[in-house]
Order: sequence, then C-alpha cells, then structure tokens
Amino acid sequence: MKKLDKNSTLTTKVEQLTTSYGSDFPIVAIGASAGGLEALEHFFKNMPKDNGMAFIVIQHLDPTHDSLLPELLQRVTTMTCVEASDGLLINPDFIYIIPSNRSMSLLNGVLHLFKPTASRGFRLTIDIFFRSMAEDRKEKSIGIILSGMGSDGSLGLKDIKEKNGIVMVQDPSTAKYDGMPQSAINTVVADVVAPAEELPSKLISIIAKIGTISSEPKIDDFNKTSLDKIIILLRDQSGNDFSFYKKTTLMRRIERRKIVHQIQSLSDYVRFCQENPKEVEILFQELLIGVTHFFRDTEVWKMLKEKVLPDLLKKSADGTVFRAWIPGCSTGEEAYSLAIIFDEVVKTFDKKRNLSLQIFATDIDPEAIDKARKGFFSRSCVAEISSERLDNYFTAAGEDYRVNLPIREMIVFAVQNIIKDPPFTRLDIITCRNLLIYLEPELQQKILALFSYGLNADGILMLGSAESLNNFKVEFETIEAKLKLYKRTKIPFDLKTIHFPSYFTRTKKERPTNSMIKQKTTKNIESHTDEIILEHFAPASVLVNDSGDIIYISGKTAKYLEVIAGKANWNIHVMAREGIRQELLIAFRKSINNYAPIVLQNIKVDNNGRALYVDVTVKRIESPEILKDMILVVFNDVKYFNKDHFEDSKKVNHDSNTILKELKIELQKSHEELQSTTELMVRSQEELKSTNEELQSTNEELQSANEELTTSKEEMQSMNEELQTVNAELQRRISDFVQANNDMKNLLNSTGIATLFLDKELNIRRFTDEVAKIYKIRVADIGRPITELVTDLIYPEMDIHAKQVIKNLMTIESIIKTNDGRWYDIRIMPYRTIDDRIDGLVITFFNITVNKNLETELKEANNAIATKEKTLQKSETSKRSFVESAKEGILILDIDSGKIVDVNQYLIQLLGYSKEQFIEKAIWEIGFFKDIIANKEKFLELQQQEFIRYENLPLETAEGRKINVEFISNVFTINNNKVIQCLIREINKE
Repeated sequence: MKKLDKNSTLTTKVEQLTTSYGSDFPIVAIGASAGGLEALEHFFKNMPKDNGMAFIVIQHLDPTHDSLLPELLQRVTTMTCVEASDGLLINPDFIYIIPSNRSMSLLNGVLHLFKPTASRGFRLTIDIFFRSMAEDRKEKSIGIILSGMGSDGSLGLKDIKEKNGIVMVQDPSTAKYDGMPQSAINTVVADVVAPAEELPSKLISIIAKIGTISSEPKIDDFNKTSLDKIIILLRDQSGNDFSFYKKTTLMRRIERRKIVHQIQSLSDYVRFCQENPKEVEILFQELLIGVTHFFRDTEVWKMLKEKVLPDLLKKSADGTVFRAWIPGCSTGEEAYSLAIIFDEVVKTFDKKRNLSLQIFATDIDPEAIDKARKGFFSRSCVAEISSERLDNYFTAAGEDYRVNLPIREMIVFAVQNIIKDPPFTRLDIITCRNLLIYLEPELQQKILALFSYGLNADGILMLGSAESLNNFKVEFETIEAKLKLYKRTKIPFDLKTIHFPSYFTRTKKERPTNSMIKQKTTKNIESHTDEIILEHFAPASVLVNDSGDIIYISGKTAKYLEVIAGKANWNIHVMAREGIRQELLIAFRKSINNYAPIVLQNIKVDNNGRALYVDVTVKRIESPEILKDMILVVFNDVKYFNKDHFEDSKKVNHDSNTILKELKIELQKSHEELQSTTELMVRSQEELKSTNEELQSTNEELQSANEELTTSKEEMQSMNEELQTVNAELQRRISDFVQANNDMKNLLNSTGIATLFLDKELNIRRFTDEVAKIYKIRVADIGRPITELVTDLIYPEMDIHAKQVIKNLMTIESIIKTNDGRWYDIRIMPYRTIDDRIDGLVITFFNITVNKNLETELKEANNAIATKEKTLQKSETSKRSFVESAKEGILILDIDSGKIVDVNQYLIQLLGYSKEQFIEKAIWEIGFFKDIIANKEKFLELQQQEFIRYENLPLETAEGRKINVEFISNVFTINNNKVIQCLIREINKE
C-alpha cells in the first residue's frame, strides 16, 4: 500500500490542486454498500490531508439504526468526519456522511436531506445524489463507486458522464462485493478502474489537471489538424463520421481521455490512438453516452398522455396504424415509455377502433440496440416507474425486469446513423430529445429538415429541453413551447436541399464472398420450392395435442373440418364433419397408445350435402423432441372408389336377412355406444377445459405470488446490504471493544492490585490475575457466588459488608490477615455504570504485608529506643548525681567551639562565679583561665590531645583569693557527641 507524506509528489499535486481551484473546490461523491467500510478505510488512509477536496459518502444504511461510520472513518483520517445535516454548507477537507433513513441531494454546494418515499428495497440513494451533483457541479462532478451489491449508482454515473464529469470505480477483483463496481463498468466507460487504495493518487493527478481545462476549449489550426485525424480514426474503426459533432464537446471528451492517460499534447494522443485501437473504441463509447430514463421529464409525458395523443387519436380513422420514429434511442427507455403511454391512451378508446402504434427506434451504437431489443432493465432503471405501470407492463426476471411482450412487439430496434442512413417517412410521431445539442448547427438544420419531411401533417415532434426549431418555425406549430412539443403544419417541404456525407462502412465488417452469395441463393431456391410443394401438392393435415386441440393446420381442411357456431372451440373432434367424426375418434384413441400409423380408408364425409370419400391417417409423432407425443392427422381424397370392396360388401348383404338384421342391431348398438362415448369424451373435454381454466387462474395467482416474492427478495437483498454495512460497523466496534478489553485487562494486571467485580447477587463477573493468590478461583468460576469459593482471608464478615455497600452505597474498608500471615487492605465499593446506575460491587485487595511487617519492626525499634532512652536517662541522672556530688570542679567543653556546656556546683563555689557566667561562653573568655588557655591556638591542644595534665596552676577566685589547682583534660563521647571534660582540683587545700 502506497503511503502519502509531505515529501511525496502527491503533496505537490495537492498544493497545485488547491491553488488551481481556490474557493471552487472539487466535491467527490463516493457510493458504497456491502463491504464498503473496508474499501472506504483503504481510500481515506491513502488520501493526504489538506487536499482541498470535500468528500460525500453515500452508503446503504439500516434505516432503524444510527450509523457508526463517522466514528469509524475518523480513526483512519485526519480530515474531519461529520454526519450530514439538512442545509449544511460543504467545506473542503471535510468528509460528510449520509445519515440513516435519508436520501440526500446537492444544490449550490449545500446538502439537503429528504425522507425516502420509496419502499425499503427500492431506495437508490447513490443514484439520487449522483444525479443532483451532476446537475449542480456539471463538469466538476466526481463520482466514485466502491464495493457493494446491486446496481445503485450506475445510472447516476451516466448523468455525471453526460456532464463531462469524472467517474472512478474500484477494481471488481479487489472488492468484497463486486456487484456495484461491475454494474458501473458495464453502464459507463470509467475514467479509472483501480483498487481502493490506489484511487486517491489517481484522483489527485486527474483533478490537478482538470482544474486548468476551460469549459470552452479553443481550437487553433494545429489542434484542428489533430482533431481531424482523430475523427478519421473514429470513422475508420467505427464506420461513423463525427465531423459534424460539436468540436467543443468533442475536445472536452478528448481532454478527459488525455488526462486519464497523462498525455500532454493532442498530437501525442493521436499517436496513442493509432497505437491502441482499444482507445479509439473507448472514445467512441464516450461520445455515445446516452443519458435516458423511463418517462424522463414527467411533465412532457403527462402532456403527451393527457392532451397530445388523445387529440391525435380522435382525428384518426378506425384501424389506423400510427408510425413513430425515435432516433438516438440509446438503450430503449424512451421508446418503451412512448409505447406504454400509447397503450394507456388507447385503452381509453373503444376497442372496436383497433388503433395501434409501430415505433422505429434507432441508434448508431450496436451494443445499446442489442440491450434495448432484449428489454431487460435493472431494478435501478425501473425505480422511478410507478408500481401500477411496473405491474402492468413489466415482468420480474431474476434480478432484473423485462418489458412485457405486447409492448416489445410495438417497437422495431435497428442500428441507424441519422447522418448517412435513409430516414423513416409517413410518420405520426418523432421524438428526438437531447441529440441535436451534440451536433453542429449546420447538421441540426439538415436533421430538422429531415424531420419536417418525414412527418405527416399534424404529426408530433418532441425535442429536448435545450433544443429548438431554429429556422423551421413555419413548418411547425407550437403545442407547448416550454416542453418543446410541436405539431407539423401542412406546408410541404422540399428534401432536395438536404445533402449528407458519404457512407462509411466498418472496416471490421466482412464482405460477402461469391460462395456465401451462392449458398444463400441455393438456400432460397430450396425454401421456395418446399413452400410450393406444401401449398399445391401436399395433403391437408392437422397437428393436434393428445386432447385433440388443434396446434397447426397445413393445407385446405374445410372439406373435413368445419367451425361450429357459438363459442370458438378449436378441437378436432368438435370440428370434424359428419361421417368422419366417429371413425376419427376411434383411431385417435388407438394412436395415443402407440407410434404406429392408423389408416382409415374410404370414409364417407358429408361436405355440405355432397358425399366425399377420404383416407385418413392418424400418426402419433415420436420425434423431433419439440413435437413428441403430438398427433398428426392427414387427409387424402379418394378419387377412384374401390368397386371390388363395394361388390364384396353387396354380396355379403345378400347372404341372409337374419345376418342383416343382426348386423343392423349390432351396428345400432355400436352407434349408440359410440355416441355415448363421444358425449362422455365431450364432457371430459369440458371438464378438462374447466380444469385448465382453473389451472390458468392458479398459474396467474402463482405468477402474482412470484412477483410479490421477487419484490420481497429485492427488499431482502436491500436489507441484506444494509445488514452487511451494520455488521461491518459492529464487527469493527467489537474489534475495538476486544482491544479495549485487552488493554483494560493488561492495565489492571499491571497494577498488581487484586480486583474482583461482582454483580448485585455477589456473583463473580470478572477478576484480575492477582485474585487467584487470595481465592481458589478460575475462569470457569465466573457466574458463581463469591461465598462459595475457598479463600485464605480471615474475613467472615465479607458477605455482610458487601450487602451493606449495595444497600447504603458507602465504601467499606477493612484490613484483614490471611491464614499464611499476609495482610490485605480490602475496599468494597459500589459498581457505577456510565449512566450512574449501581450494577454490582468492585472489591480491591491491596497487599500491605510489607507495610505491616515494617510497622511491626518500627514499633519494636521504637520500644527498644524508648528502653535505651530510659536507660540513658537513668545513666545521665546517675552521672549528673555523681558530677554534682563530686568534691572536685568539673567543666564540660564543646570540642568544636570551646564553649562551656556544663559546670558542677563545686567549681561554682570554688571560684565564686555564677553558673550563667560559665554556660555558653568559650573557655578563653573566662578571665581566670587566661593563664591556662589564653586563646584559640592553645585550645587546639585540648582538642587534639585526649589527655592533658597541669599539676600546679595558679587561679584567682571572684573574691580575689589566690589558689593553686591541678588541671586535667580528657576527650570522650557523651550521647554520640565528643566533648572535653576538665577536672580542677585545689592542691593547697589542707
């Protein structure tokens, strides 16, 4: 899959696209159905952001469910995805998605929503939007068809093509459902057919160049030469001359093909066509785009039905066969529409008038004529036809509908080039709608002259909404100017002034050889000879079925069969003349049981009072298969009566009167039995006929039921497409939920916190892996009450607390110990849903064993410290008591600062200073110690030496008394702090 980034060439093309279009940005409509979600994701994943286009997504959605499509598409694109709303103005770099149970149209860049009027199986939302976009955006309309079932969107693409828009289709081989893509390809010539992920790059490449194309391209001398060459290529390959085709329209079609193939100049395209005959064929199809629908422009057909045709029929004689010509009929929708309208009008007249219509529908496209002749149309083609007309004039044929035979028999479809082929004359109606607009004015004049010549006086001419009579207003009277309906006046027209180009035959068409002509001639001689023999020399014969109903009559059978007065009954036993009826019935019964021929000789037939002798052969047919088990009755006249047979009969009659009487009695009985059998058979025939009528009625009911089932099938197919879309969205949502579930499970397990989810009945709904360390629990236990599980917790009140939480909605927290010495902080909380509804409990188990052990150790340490402090305090007390009771002076110094931190009472009394004069002062600040330690430097000796002794140091007390003392200092530790203890003892004291 090709990824698009800022450094790619596509980004450059996107910038060119935005610059070239400006505020008139392109609008891209995307139609999809079943399987379309995957295709849409591939498409938008590969569409770069800030592309300057707006996207409209039309999908077949379930009308009873809200669509998840905006949310799902938003995950794969940076463009903003929104659901369309009524009156919403379209902006570039947005994706607008049709809401469910709505159809949507476009007008002046604004979206309009409608409630669907069609039944669920006939909603063609894609066609509806494509058509409105084609009308609103003209040549800037862009339609894309992705995966889906059915044919929705195909007719809309024809409208886009008619306006010279862009058509892109997902490659059917890559689509999950290829119905819609394949139908689109069969209906129009798609500009691009590619996988969904490749369509964005191709779309950007095409639109970037289309933005620079003028709606009215200029044709200079150089382009005209190249254009003439293309016309020659078209003429040589298709046999049709496009030299009178409007050059601007022709150039626009060619420009589109150039862009599709990324060809720069027109001369290069000429060379490309020379090297690729398939391209010439595609261009030919592009030029023949026929946008036609049943009853297109309803006001025209309404006027035709209510006023124009009734006026025409009223003035006509009984038995009139009206003639109509529809040049440029395309796939036949307009021809069938005219036939249906005529049939509806004729039914309002007396049947005795015997009015009929013969329509000649022609087009230069053989493929379109073949399709029109078959009369098959997809359900999207007949979607706009009323249900009444659909029931009366169409028959369901699988996925399609077929026009009924009586309507098809009214139309003769033929390939005809209106420019070069002979026209139809003595016409009552000509309908030529939206054909002249593609032709040059000169050719328009000639064709209008042809119409004027071909129409009878008071004949009807129907033109397209964009066409006019130009210089032929004298020859035609206006019926309705707005609807382009005209009536031929009685002013004659001279056709000598009309000249058409010479005839061009297809180069592919095989010319008949001499052998082919000879074979055809021989075949004609044989067929004509057979016809003469059958007509003049073959015996009269009748082909009947096993019931005696006549299937086919050959030759003249009036001498043997006669039509009985009353209700028509085409049965050979009823129609057989007197004398042949009984014998024929007996032979007929015999022939039903075997294939051997049965011959009746010298049968006397009463032919209107004149005796006639005939030989009758009755033969049951064994082959061919199409005639198997039918019965052939052959009549041969006996020209020479068999006298020997007569004499033998006469001789027998003279043998005895007794035998004669017996024979008469026997003959009478046989005649009565035969008469009874005949009557019985006639009654059986009537019963069978009654049964047949009942079966026909049943068949009609079954056919009606079949039509209803077909409609139901179409609705079910539509529902199936909608369900496929909903299913795809739900599958994606389920996938998201599964992913979210996995994420949540991993998140909960990663916390290492045992979590248990219960419902209101305390049944297990979910749990994390850590719970298995507390409860003996498995996945199979989901749904079981928590009270049934074995646990290591010493927590018998758990179920009581749980019920209290559900009742009071207050969290309960407890610290519980397990049997193996672990500790857990257990919190029981209510489970609240998003809509603030209590739907169970959440129980968390925080393992606090380590904290609990640390707490125990801390308590023990605190107890030990307290004991030690008490001991130290006791020791300090003892020590303090010792210091205070000592008979020597004691001075405690801070080892770092030299400040006095303590002094005993003995030294205070010895020296005569108060305690406040000692405390928090440096030792060198005390005057009477100046001889011992005069400055900081000498104090360093006390710091650095653990023991110093001065034996006879002189001191002076506060009263001025002089004494000698012994001074001893040592360094030691008190409460982890080093201090200097100074011992002062008076040595001259007695």
